[in-house]
Amino acid sequence: MTIPIINTAATVMCPHGGTVSLSTSQSSVKADGSPVCLETDIHTVSGCPFQVPIPAGTKPQPCVTVRWTAAATQTTVNGIGVLLQSSVGLCYSAEQIPQGPATVSYTQQQAKGL
Repeated sequence: MTIPIINTAATVMCPHGGTVSLSTSQSSVKADGSPVCLETDIHTVSGCPFQVPIPAGTKPQPCVTVRWTAAATQTTVNGIGVLLQSSVGLCYSAEQIPQGPATVSYTQQQAKGL
């Protein structure tokens, strides 16, 4: 079963509502007019409001990056798996603390991969 490929025009959010800016290290392979994202790409997050409780109140701990796993195994660009709608993106704070999974709310539906 093939799954839609994530390109730089997809809509992805951190688990707290921050916006993920998708960019990629490659520009030669496109899906629906935008470059496809690779498993090795690291994306930035902006607008994450997450805070953690501390004894004196709260400490801002926003998501700032997303790293991906479970990319395509058969659909690759230069030997690197492309991101699929089913890929798992884990959001991290500036201190590299895992914050939870990213949510892919929209991606193109024309190009699909395995």
